[in-house]
Amino acid sequence: QVQLVESGGGLVQPGGSLRLSCEVSGSISSITVGEWHRQAPGKERELVATIASGSSPKYADSVKGRFTISRDNAKNTVYLQMNRLKPEDTAVYYCYAESFVRLKVLRSWGQGTQVTVSS
Repeated sequence: QVQLVESGGGLVQPGGSLRLSCEVSGSISSITVGEWHRQAPGKERELVATIASGSSPKYADSVKGRFTISRDNAKNTVYLQMNRLKPEDTAVYYCYAESFVRLKVLRSWGQGTQVTVSS
């Protein structure tokens, strides 16, 4: 079984930065797809960023130029660097990953981490 644990969330002032980490555990071989989603109060969950093997990262228009997704297979971790944060970025951020475990692809979600942008 694969588990995803997010960290790095918290309270930050507008214009500040945060880096979210998503550690994928469970003796995986590699992360083939890593994504970050977010859900603000009263709104539907939306895809923020995605990165897959053999392709360039993709971002929601609302975060292009400010957020950067990356993946470190040696550490089995997906990151989301968030710069120039805005109040509208406030949400619970969820990590999603597809990974290999003994040659089997598993799809997993993290429990989420709160990001609050406020002065």
